[in-house]
Amino acid sequence: MAPSTASTESGVPRHPASYIAILAAGVTGVLHLVLATQVIQFSQMMAALFVLNGLGFLGGIGLYVSGRWRRELYLVAAGYALVTVLALFVFQGFSVDAFYRQGSLNPAAVISKGAELVLAASALFRYSRE
Repeated sequence: MAPSTASTESGVPRHPASYIAILAAGVTGVLHLVLATQVIQFSQMMAALFVLNGLGFLGGIGLYVSGRWRRELYLVAAGYALVTVLALFVFQGFSVDAFYRQGSLNPAAVISKGAELVLAASALFRYSRE
């Protein structure tokens, strides 16, 4: 069996769902890096995790557009995104309250977790189509 082909040639995605995944990964990656500057006031460990998570998403974009992407990495991307969604609940509690901070809806949590779910869905869609 021949190895799977890269999902991009010359770094240009071939499918609209790929652009959606890149946008979602970029949004959550940048948001995690920005939030790390706020979280560091409370916990250096959490800030480091936010930085690593942000860099993980941005690094995934870099790998994807490098042309070295393989079909199996869609599953890795989807799993990574879903694990980060679950991490919110691990750290904040397994309820809707995880999306609230000091009694108000936390837009950063809603946007980042929404983007991660979009990324996971896009990656699984691309896996099923390639």
